[in-house]
Amino acid sequence: MTSTAGSTRRPERTLARFAVAERWVHRVTAVLMLLCVGTAACLYFGPLAQLVGRRHLLAVVHQWSGLLLPVPVLIGLASRAFRADLRRLNRLAPYDREWLRAVRKGLPGPRPAGKFNAGQKVYAGWIAGAVPVMLFTGLLMWFAGFLPGISRTSAIFVHDVTALAVAVVVIGHVRLAYRDPEARRGMRTGSVTRAWARKNHPRWEEESADL
Repeated sequence: MTSTAGSTRRPERTLARFAVAERWVHRVTAVLMLLCVGTAACLYFGPLAQLVGRRHLLAVVHQWSGLLLPVPVLIGLASRAFRADLRRLNRLAPYDREWLRAVRKGLPGPRPAGKFNAGQKVYAGWIAGAVPVMLFTGLLMWFAGFLPGISRTSAIFVHDVTALAVAVVVIGHVRLAYRDPEARRGMRTGSVTRAWARKNHPRWEEESADL
C-alpha cells in the first residue's frame, strides 16, 4: 500500500486583509467609476457613440454615476476597519519613499511596504483629489450659469482633461490588479496568503504576526 502522508500538502496560512464593508465599498465604487469612464468614452468618441447609440441615456447614466461616486465612501465611514485603512492610505512613511525610489530606479527584490504600498497610497490620493474636481466641474456643466464667474467652456476643459487622466490611471490600476491574482483574491474574499503578504507587504505581515 502506498502511503499518501508524504504527499499531503499543508494548507497555506492566510491573513485577513479586508473587512466586508471595505470590499463592498471597493466593488460599488469600481462599478460607478467604470460606468463613468465607459459612458464618457461613448459620449466623446464618435465611432463608439454611433455603435452604442442612445446618447441621452448614456448622458443620464454618466451624470448619475458621477453624482453617486462619493456615496460608497461616505457610507463606508461607518466601518471602523474602513476608517483605519483610510488613515493608512493618508500617511506616507519613510519606507514608502524607499519603495518609490526602488520603483523609479527599477531595483529588483522585495520592497518595503505596510498594508498598502506607496503606489497604492499615491493612487488613492489621486482619485480622492480627482473625484471632487470631476463632480464640481460636472455640476457646472449640468447647471450652466450657476457660478457666473466660471464659464461653461472652462468647466468642460477641466472636466475633460481630468477625465482623461482618471481613465489612464484607472486602466493602469486594473492592469496591475489583473497581473496579481492574489491581490484580487484579497479584495474578493477578504484574505490573502501570508507568503504573498510577506513578499509584497512585509511590514504589514510582521505587524499582523505580532497580533
